[in-house]
Amino acid sequence: MFTGIVTDIGQVRAVEMRGDMRARIGCGYDMAGVDIGASIACDGICLTVIAKGEDWFDVDISAETVSKTNIGANGWQVGRRLNLERALKVGDELGGHIVSGHVDGIAMIEEIHDEGDSLRVTFAAPDTLARFIAQKGSVALNGTSLTVNEVQDRRFGVNLIPHTRQVTNWGEIAVGDAVNLEIDTLARYVARLAEANAAGI
Repeated sequence: MFTGIVTDIGQVRAVEMRGDMRARIGCGYDMAGVDIGASIACDGICLTVIAKGEDWFDVDISAETVSKTNIGANGWQVGRRLNLERALKVGDELGGHIVSGHVDGIAMIEEIHDEGDSLRVTFAAPDTLARFIAQKGSVALNGTSLTVNEVQDRRFGVNLIPHTRQVTNWGEIAVGDAVNLEIDTLARYVARLAEANAAGI
C-alpha cells in the first residue's frame, strides 16, 4: 500500500524485453535499506524490486501491466522521469490517501492553464471509471494523491500547486499525455453499495 505522496523522482536508465519488460530505474533512495522483493510505486504502478545497486533498482513489468498503464501508451524511454514512492510502513504518516498501486486505467490530459500560482489540469477519464470520480474526492494520478476540483461527465480537473510540480514529474506534462489513473478505493465500494441498494440486494 502507498499514500500517493511522492518521495523521489527516478529516471529510466535501461529498458529490455525478456519475455516481460525489464527496466532499470535510477533513484535517490538509500538502496541498502531496500530489500529484494520490496514494492516501489513507479508513476503509480506497484512494481517489485528484483535487483538493485547503490543508486538503482530493476523491475519486471508484465505485458498485462504494460497494456493497462501509460507504459503502453507513452512508452518508458531511457531518460524518462518517474514519480517514486516506497511502500507504506506501519506507523508512517498517511499524508495522502490509501493507494494500492494497481492502476485502473488511463486518463488523458485535455487542458492545462495557469490559475494563480497553481496549474489547472483537466483530464478525460475512461467511461468505465468516470462514475467513480467525485468532486472533492481523491484520485491517484501517476502515483500522486490529488483532490478533484470539478467533474463534468468524463472530464475532471485538479490543481497542481508549485510544490507538487517541483517534487514530482508534473512539471513536465503536456496536453495529450496519458496518465495512470487509480480511483479511490472508498469511491469504488460506495458505488458498488449504491448499485446493490438500487438492485434491492
